[in-house]
Order: sequence, then structure tokens, then C-alpha cells
Amino acid sequence: MTEERSSIWPILHYHDPASAVRFLVDVLGFHQWVAARDDDGDVVHAELGWPGGGRVVVGGTKHTGGVHGGLGPGNALYVVTDDVTGVHTRAVTARADVVQAPHTTTFGSGGQAYAFTVRDPEGGLWTFGTYTGAAG
Repeated sequence: MTEERSSIWPILHYHDPASAVRFLVDVLGFHQWVAARDDDGDVVHAELGWPGGGRVVVGGTKHTGGVHGGLGPGNALYVVTDDVTGVHTRAVTARADVVQAPHTTTFGSGGQAYAFTVRDPEGGLWTFGTYTGAAG
């Protein structure tokens, strides 16, 4: 698997980061690159890659050290994909909470996309769509 280098890595905090990693990998199709655990076996840092490029970092809310210490859960992310239907099918098969089925929409920028939104186990919203951003 080849992945493009990503220069922006959103950091997502969850109460149960191990479950979040499993959901993102098993249900939505991310690839796990690394998962570091603390002495209790809890995930403290995981790096996940999207097949089309880009990465996210997953951490836990129980860890209060460092600059990100004390951040709570609550995420809303957009992921570019040419396979909206495939990701949606994975989510439905896993009985994930699909908030909005695949549909054609217009984003605030005026850009058209085919997209759907799913809720992760801790309430974060993940929208997968074909919109690649405003020309610039």
C-alpha cells in the first residue's frame, strides 16, 4: 500500500481510543500505522492512514499530560474519497450509525459532492465525499 504524505494530521481524543481505532480501521477502512499503549494497556497514541492519503492521530481523554491534555471528545471530520458507496456499504454492514445516506449535496463553498455522514461510537461525525476542495 502506498500513501501520499500528509502535512495536516487532525488529533482526535476519545474516552475509549482502542474502540475508536477499531471502528476507524474495521468499519471505515483506515489503516493503522502505529498504536502505542501505556502501562495499563490503553492506547495513548495511534496513527491511522486513509488509503487516498492523509492521517489522523487518535489519543485518549484520560491522559492529561502534554499540550493536548484535558481535551475532550467531539470531532467532525471530512474525508475525500472516490468510493463513497464502498465506505457507506462498510458502515452499513457494521451497523454503524449512518446519519445521512449517500446523496449529492452542495457545500458552503458552492462545491458539489456526493457524500454521506456516519457517527463514530463516541458521537463524532465523519463525512466521506468526493469534494476535493476549492480551487486555489
